[in-house]
Amino acid sequence: MASERVPRWKRRAYNIATVRDESRRALPRPVFDFVDGGAGDEHTLRRNVSAFDDVDLYPRPIGGTRERDLSTTLLGRRLSMPLIVPPTGLAGLLWPDGEAASARAATRAGSIYCLSHGSVCSLEELAETGIEPLWFQTYIYKDRGLTHEMAARAAAAGYEALIVTVDTQLLGNRERDIRNGFVIPPTMSAREVANMATKLRWLFRMRGTIPKITFGNYRRTDGGEDLTALAQRMVGLPDPGIQWRDIADLRAIWKGQLLLKGILHPADAIEAVANGVDGMFVSNHGGRQLDGVAGAVDALPAVAEAVAGRAALILDGGIRRGAHIVKALALGADCCSIGRPQFWGLSAAGEAGVAHVFDIFRRELDLTMGLCGLPDIASIGSDVLARDSTSTDTARLTAATEAVAAAAVAVAESGSAANNGDGAGAEERVEPVPEVGGPAGPEPTRYGDWERKGRAIDF
Repeated sequence: MASERVPRWKRRAYNIATVRDESRRALPRPVFDFVDGGAGDEHTLRRNVSAFDDVDLYPRPIGGTRERDLSTTLLGRRLSMPLIVPPTGLAGLLWPDGEAASARAATRAGSIYCLSHGSVCSLEELAETGIEPLWFQTYIYKDRGLTHEMAARAAAAGYEALIVTVDTQLLGNRERDIRNGFVIPPTMSAREVANMATKLRWLFRMRGTIPKITFGNYRRTDGGEDLTALAQRMVGLPDPGIQWRDIADLRAIWKGQLLLKGILHPADAIEAVANGVDGMFVSNHGGRQLDGVAGAVDALPAVAEAVAGRAALILDGGIRRGAHIVKALALGADCCSIGRPQFWGLSAAGEAGVAHVFDIFRRELDLTMGLCGLPDIASIGSDVLARDSTSTDTARLTAATEAVAAAAVAVAESGSAANNGDGAGAEERVEPVPEVGGPAGPEPTRYGDWERKGRAIDF
């Protein structure tokens, strides 16, 4: 029997970067930039990815296994690998029933789907599909009654966890959207739809959906509010004056798992634990809010040290390779999340595209673990990273280097003495072997202890 023909998009999309290329081919420029862009000069957006280049792996392949176990447990839920889909708004703008498509792919991949407050469908509509597990993301609103209402709706619909986003109380300066005349949510006027006609497949696919685009969790039952009015009302709902007592109050009424999204500072991580939070997304909102803040993985070690295992940590931002997952876990994360990669896969091929993204990460994670000699997720620890010069391993290496250097000098001196005794030859000069971290190169990066220096956090 002839093998099934692989779609052209799938042949081209052999890694996450090429999945992004497929998304760019599929979407109108304003919609792609809405997904792809960040705030300001996009320094933080870039840093989320580039920071992984500063973290080196030190494999120990001897003692590895023929098969790796990629599974893990996150807040009591068994996952096929340490990767979930975080809350990402307006998935239904990229593909018809986009939230359900992504959720199905995530569930079939053995993962978790987190529904955004800004979804096109309502939280009840997604729950009615029978997809599980599901997490729901919300805010602390100016109207605390609305905060409690959202939590009650999520509980009634069977959502296992509630995520409170704390870094979007004000909307970031997203300049790609300004340049493109794209607002959140898109108004989708007749003129804008006409401008999108260069992407005929997307327009044809979305022809019945565009007129119905809305924010399902906020629409009024009477249906008398158009999208523009709904958007204007939504912008002013989150409370910039959020306090820790609000988290404690929500903890008191929400009986499921409670997580915060947008934690970068270790002091906030400590406060979160003190207020009964079960987990945190170490996140800068994908670089979409405040440009110039730390990359997510840059902030991770200090947060992990502050939490000290008392809450689950999900690294959110910059995950593009299976090796990034290993690095994040070695730096203290329990799991990672993929916002943009999931969106890129969804816009390229719907549910199949998201499934393909999971397959890519699974393959790369397994390869990285195999080459590092890591048999399972539990074996990923800080010892797979560069160690600092005060560590035991490096101290032993330095001592061994010094011993080799001393032996070389002794041999040279012995040979020189013999030559001098014969009177035949000049004394040979032996160059000492430099110490590890000495003039021969930079000291290995240290990941671990954090301390305050002025207003910055060094780690």
